[in-house]
Amino acid sequence: MPPFMPPFTSETSHRTAPAAAGLPRRSLLTTAAAIGGALGGSALLSGCSGAASASPTRAVPTRGPAGRPDRGGTLRIARPPASDAETLDPASALSAYEYLGALYNRLVRMGPDGTVAPDLAESWEPDAKATTWTFRLRRGVTFHDGRAFTSADAAYTLRHILDTATASPQAPVLSPLVDPKRLRTPDAHTLVVPLKSPHAEFPSLLTHYNCYVVPDGSARSIGRTGIGTGPFRLTSFAAAGPGRVTAYPDHWAGRPVLDAIDFYSVADMQARSGALLAGQVDLLSQTNLDFATARVIAASDRATIARAENAQWYVLPMLTTEKPFTDVRVRQAMKLAYDPEHILKAALQGAGTAGWDNPVPPNDPAHTAAHPAHDPEKARHLLKKAGYERLAVDLYTSSYDPIFTPMALAYQESAGRAGIRIRVKTAAADSYYTQIWMKKPLMATYWYTGRPVDQLLNQVFRGGSSYNETAWADKEFDALLDRARRETDTGRRRELYGQAQTLVIERGGAITPMFADRLVGISRKVRGYAEHGFEFDYLRIGLKGA
Repeated sequence: MPPFMPPFTSETSHRTAPAAAGLPRRSLLTTAAAIGGALGGSALLSGCSGAASASPTRAVPTRGPAGRPDRGGTLRIARPPASDAETLDPASALSAYEYLGALYNRLVRMGPDGTVAPDLAESWEPDAKATTWTFRLRRGVTFHDGRAFTSADAAYTLRHILDTATASPQAPVLSPLVDPKRLRTPDAHTLVVPLKSPHAEFPSLLTHYNCYVVPDGSARSIGRTGIGTGPFRLTSFAAAGPGRVTAYPDHWAGRPVLDAIDFYSVADMQARSGALLAGQVDLLSQTNLDFATARVIAASDRATIARAENAQWYVLPMLTTEKPFTDVRVRQAMKLAYDPEHILKAALQGAGTAGWDNPVPPNDPAHTAAHPAHDPEKARHLLKKAGYERLAVDLYTSSYDPIFTPMALAYQESAGRAGIRIRVKTAAADSYYTQIWMKKPLMATYWYTGRPVDQLLNQVFRGGSSYNETAWADKEFDALLDRARRETDTGRRRELYGQAQTLVIERGGAITPMFADRLVGISRKVRGYAEHGFEFDYLRIGLKGA
């Protein structure tokens, strides 16, 4: 998951929660049983037996219903159960992710084309050495309580993220660059950010969802009030339970299409899918449907599928501090031994793109396509040189995500051709990210795409990062990242990020078989659903026949 990232989405610290909050339990159980019967246990079979057992990829729609929504109505969103400590503070590791885009705006956001786009900042520019960035802020923006948005709020948001008491997952990304004491607000609509060292792509680091802007001085209350500048304002919120937001008519970009959004916490994927088929909810959030379930939903009268291309990348992290993965030859062999195209076909029925062990998405401008070829004989040779000629390892998976086990079994089959014995072990879903992730030498996980290349490589692969799930440390790699940050020439900077990707592929501990299209269940009434980077446009989404 990490939803990106495991540690900082509400998904990662879940406790077992009621089947739903705000929806009738009997109805949920009935519809969950119905969808389970319709699938007949096919989800696992279709994921592990290859394309022959599954309908073609085209059987699932590539996008949601077309056309404009009607104004008004209430969108009902089902989300996974969250921690009872979740909060509306966007900087927190326990932020209630689904609410954030409705309640808040950032200074800048990531556009669908992968470039940084304006949000509360209309423009920004660096000095000649990219050591100081100046942001020009929008005028006429108000918070939900009527206060005017100013540069003081923007500066406070950064200080709040960097405050050790906040324990924000974004703090390790920003703290090497930003000294909160040096932030300047020369006027109400200008924010000046001096950096400790040059960074030519600094604004991209502010596109993360921990960087939503909150009011000056709101640290103690923001987790409850949710006061932001977003298109909706908070009506009610219960941690791990139901909540409601209503349209904010004075939003700076105009009133949203919807009147309101209701959020429900529903225990498992089958129950969420059942609620959608029964017409009890309109959208399944943070739920990547397995292909069999997606086909059932797409064939129904009430619901269908929207597809987010290459929205998730799946990983088999090898913990490089644990044998046998302390040896780079073993890591290289584990990558050369399997065929990513086979795993893509078997686990996803082709609904995605082969990863070839590069975590940078293929549609990212910084992506490098070069990679070693699948070579089981070379894998055997490397293992023999390393003294692991009869390598046998445990690979942990769980039902936490429906793709984990099909991916693990497909890897087991493919790597077996190189003489590697993979023992697939299933762990409990509710403790997977506390007992398995970053603790077992080999396991399955996923991340969401949509983050800038600098953040991706520094946060997930840099030595010492708290999200470095393989514990890989490589001084040459870290030095490349530092050089890329200082480089102001775009072409040269991309070359450096390309070299860094090559090191991840050749030396790192992350096996990245594939990028998956995320299959999102939505009501056939929903219009305007377009997802990018695990986010959608709360301002323009709506319902037909509202």
